[in-house]
Amino acid sequence: MLDAATTALLRAILEEVCENVSRTDSGVRAHVASKILEAATRGETTRERLKQIGIDALRQGPTMWR
Repeated sequence: MLDAATTALLRAILEEVCENVSRTDSGVRAHVASKILEAATRGETTRERLKQIGIDALRQGPTMWR
């Protein structure tokens, strides 16, 4: 389980990465969130690295998301 500070960081990164994604587009947001969470669970801790993982997840999603 992640501590409160890490959880807040992950949420902030998700919001930043998905700033141009509609809140109603939950599939895209869930995909990005899961990739960021997986990375944090594996031990990634830097904001820059987690943000890059989120950006990569957004870019690598199905073309229907773009």
